[in-house]
Amino acid sequence: MDARYAVRRHRNTAAAAMAFAATALGLGWLVLILGSLLWHGFSGLSLSVFTEMTPPPAAAGGLLNPIVGSLIVTVIAVVIGTPIGILAGTYMAEYGRHDKLSSVVRFINDILLSAPSIVVGLFIYQVMVAPMGHFSGWAGGVALAVLVIPVVVRTTEDMLTLVPNSLREAATSIGLPRSLSITRICYRAARAGMVTGVLLAVARISGETAPLLFTSLNNQFWSLNVNAPMASLPVVIFQFALSPYTEWQSLAWTGALIITLAVLVLSISARALVPTGKQS
Repeated sequence: MDARYAVRRHRNTAAAAMAFAATALGLGWLVLILGSLLWHGFSGLSLSVFTEMTPPPAAAGGLLNPIVGSLIVTVIAVVIGTPIGILAGTYMAEYGRHDKLSSVVRFINDILLSAPSIVVGLFIYQVMVAPMGHFSGWAGGVALAVLVIPVVVRTTEDMLTLVPNSLREAATSIGLPRSLSITRICYRAARAGMVTGVLLAVARISGETAPLLFTSLNNQFWSLNVNAPMASLPVVIFQFALSPYTEWQSLAWTGALIITLAVLVLSISARALVPTGKQS
C-alpha cells in the first residue's frame, strides 16, 4: 500500500513539475515579447509620432495619418457590424431560440469566429474592390465589419439568454409588446455584456492587417477620403517592419506599442463592465 502511494505521489509530482515548466515556458516567451516591444516601442515614442505624417525613406516622421485612418476604418466597421450583430443575436435569443434557422446561424457564426481574416479580405476584394476598380476605406471598413459581426452576435445572444424569464413575463403581464419588452427591459439588463462584446470586437480588429491589404491598401499621405486608399496602422507597421530603414523600423515598433496599449485598454474596459459574479 505504501509503495503504491509513493508511486502515485511521484507521478503527481512529475505531472505538476511538467505543468509548471510548460507554464513558465509560455510566460517566459510572453515576457520576452512584451519586454522587447516595450523597450523598442517606448524608445521611439515622442510627440511627433502623433503630429507628423509617415516619412519618406531614411527620414524622420510620425504616424498621424495611419492612426487617423485606423480610427476611421474601425468606426465604419463598428457602425456597420454592431447593429447587424445585435439584431441577429436578439433574434436567436428572443424570437427563434429553438428554431432550425437559429441553429444554422449559430453554426455559421462559429465558422466566422474562427475563419482566417485573410479569407475575409479576399472575399471583400472580390465583391467590392474589384467591381469598384480601386481600393478604399469603405472596403476596409466592410472587411473589418465582417469580423465584428460574429463577436457581437455571440455576446448579444449569450447576454440576452442570461436575462431572467421572469422579467419578460412581468413585461407581458402588463401588456407590454414584445419589441418594447426587449428594448426597454432585456437590453437594459444585458447592456453591460453587450457593450463588452462591442469592445472585444474592436480589440479583435485593431491589429488586423491581412484584410486591409486587400481592401483599403495604404496611403502615405494625409487623406480623409474613404472612397480612396487609406492608411492604417497595422499595414504601416507591416511595411515599415520589413523595410531596411532604421527610422521606419523604429516607427513600426512604436506603432505596435500603440496598438498593444489600445487593445489592453479595451480589454480592461470590457473586463470592468462584466459583473463580478459572471466573470468566472
